[in-house]
This record gives sequence, structure tokens and C-alpha cells, in this order.
Amino acid sequence: MINMFKKLGTAIVLMVTMIIVSGNVQAAAKKDVLAEIINSGILKVAMSGDQPPYNMKDRKKSLMGFDVDLARAFASAMHVELEIVEVPFGDLLPTLNSGKADMIISGMAITANRSQQATFVGPYNVSGKSMLSTREVMERVTKDGFDNANTRIIALENSTSQIFVKENIPQATLSTISNYEDGVEMLLKGKADILVADMAICKLSVLRNPGNGLVTSKQPLSIEPIGIALPTNNPKLENFVRNYLNTYENMGMIDALQKKWFENSSWIVALP
Repeated sequence: MINMFKKLGTAIVLMVTMIIVSGNVQAAAKKDVLAEIINSGILKVAMSGDQPPYNMKDRKKSLMGFDVDLARAFASAMHVELEIVEVPFGDLLPTLNSGKADMIISGMAITANRSQQATFVGPYNVSGKSMLSTREVMERVTKDGFDNANTRIIALENSTSQIFVKENIPQATLSTISNYEDGVEMLLKGKADILVADMAICKLSVLRNPGNGLVTSKQPLSIEPIGIALPTNNPKLENFVRNYLNTYENMGMIDALQKKWFENSSWIVALP
């Protein structure tokens, strides 16, 4: 009899737990993020702060870049204040899904795997992978071959660059980094042979390190659409962002940002 009551008690606890969990999931699915943004008066946009020219810090530690300007445009359209949530690239999606940010605008490529974790709107830009190295090492690796254990390749953690290396250069020794500055330093100190990253980042690294012998690929190794990541099951927010992004494209704002950050290098002098 006692065992029967114990089993019954356990069953009741499990049922209550399932009901609570189910209720939380349903509540999360019904969460109206756009309404919360309007009510709070704050749009929280997550970005890494280390993906030039998409987003980076100037000498005063203020964030600037293509993504920052785009985030400001969305906040202005919503008539709210902008709050940038700065986290490492690998933590962007967890930050979004935990509710600590309302969207991600951080040079994030749209992939099938990421699309299972968030809803993407866009693309607002198209990127491609490239390789960065010193001239001496690039010549040696090109001669000996990239796909072998002696080639030490680094890529941003949880990035499509990391996936690119695993899929296309599987025999190389791959290590991940949390930011690009550390990666460039590793190349210059001989601790790594090649950095795989977006072509814009590789080109900028060459410009920022004159005289250090850095070189990059002339042609992209891949093509990737860059989009805005939103919480799933939020049709109102998705509709708003899609409509305004289309408007920005039609009025020429996206092209203007492209020229400002990708074709004009005058902003480089503001970097540390």
C-alpha cells in the first residue's frame, strides 16, 4: 500500500512538471517580442563588436559599422532607443533564444542549421570566405598543400568559417578563436598558418597591418547570404523587420551603407 502511494505521488509530480513545462513552452511561443520592444521603449540588438566592417569599436570604445547603422535605423523606425548587446559571436544565438536580445544583426550568414534556431530575414548583404596569412607561409602552404595535418588553420568559434574548414580542408589542424584580433596576432607570431574568415575581414586585416607581409585570397572561396536573426514564432516582428528592410533596399539605404563601409576605407583611421 505504501509503495502504491509512493508511485502515485511520483506520477502526480511528473504530471504537474509536464504541465508546467508545457505551459512555459506555449508561453514562450506566444511571446510578442515586438510588443515588448514598444512597451519597454528599447530595442536590444546583439552583435559581436569584432567583425569589421560589419561591427567594431573605435578608439573611444564606441561601436560602429554597417550593422550598427542598420540597427539604429530599425530602432528609429520603431521610435525606441537602441541598446546593443555585445557578446562573442559564438554566444549570439543563445543570447537571442534566452530573451536577452530581440534580434541579431552581426554579419551572420544564413544557414540551414541556424535557421532551426532562429528566423532569418534578408539577406541584407552577401559575403564569402577567404584566407589570410603571411606571404611566406601562404607560398609554403600553397606549395605543400592545404589539406594536411601540418597546416594550422584558425577560424572564429561557431562560425561558418569553422564549418567551411571542416568540410573543405578536413585533414588540416583546426583551432578556434573568440575574436579576429587574436587570430591576426597568432599569424604574425607564427602560432598559426592561415586564418579563414569573411573576405572583408581578411582585406581589412591586410590594410590595418601594413609592412607585416599579410596577404589574402583575391577571389572568395564561397558565397554566403547575411541576414537578421529573430526569435522564432514572432510573425509581427518578422513582418515589421522584413517590410522595413525591403524599404531600406528600395530607397537605396542598403547600397549607401555598402559603399560607406565596404568600398570607402576612410573609417579605418577611427580604429584603435
